[in-house]
Amino acid sequence: MDPGLPTRRALERAIEHLLRPVVRLLLRHAVAFGTFEELAKRVYVDLAFKEFAVPGKKATASRVAVVSGLTRKEVQRVATQTPKASDDGADPYHRAARVLTGWVRDADFADRHGQPRALEADGAFGFGELVRRYSGDMPSRAVLDELMRVGAVARREDARVELVTRGYIPQHSEIDKLGILGGDVADLITTIDHNLQHGAADPWFQRKVMYDTVPVSQLAAFRALGARRSQGLLESLDRWLAEHDTASDHDPMPRARAGMGIYYFEERLDTHDSPGAAP
Repeated sequence: MDPGLPTRRALERAIEHLLRPVVRLLLRHAVAFGTFEELAKRVYVDLAFKEFAVPGKKATASRVAVVSGLTRKEVQRVATQTPKASDDGADPYHRAARVLTGWVRDADFADRHGQPRALEADGAFGFGELVRRYSGDMPSRAVLDELMRVGAVARREDARVELVTRGYIPQHSEIDKLGILGGDVADLITTIDHNLQHGAADPWFQRKVMYDTVPVSQLAAFRALGARRSQGLLESLDRWLAEHDTASDHDPMPRARAGMGIYYFEERLDTHDSPGAAP
């Protein structure tokens, strides 16, 4: 028997399990299989060219065809049609998140109780100063519009700006939330892939806590507890990252994108799935 067969079978079972919520999302948004297939081809071709070339040699369509299982003609077609990846939204996202972080942790923008206070549009320690301090050369109006768009801040009747939520989480835009889906799930899978390859020597933190038969009546309490404890942990980690994320564009020091993510999940169990239920 092929020694690699058990691993491939385990991977296939894992991918089938992984694809269920993905396909559910696609079906809900009326994305047909043909579109998904074309997206998968794009990613196969892109990664095969970029990461699976023979060491010391430039990747070719023939090599990519061998690695991906596509025909050389199909590889060439996809390669010429693959759009270039765009990071246009990454910097505004990062800058807006930094403004929220500064508002939460900088005493200059806090009230006497240490909580983020409502800010004047401009002036000493106003919203404009907050943006200048934590978002560089971004116009304060552009940052305000973005934070209002995602529901993170609101303008009061006295024209001051108040903080609504401490995190950059789109509340109303489905497009923004789908963007978070792509980024956050990709990060989690990349961590799992790293641990499969290098976990013994260089493990990345990856844990979860779960029980199978939690009473539904206790879910709201657990959600609240998890949100409260997780928010506190993330804010402390954010402070550490903010202190160390100081390299300028002219600093030759190597840099990396790094972070930690926490998420809640639940799945309702039908009676026939519950332990002790009659077959």
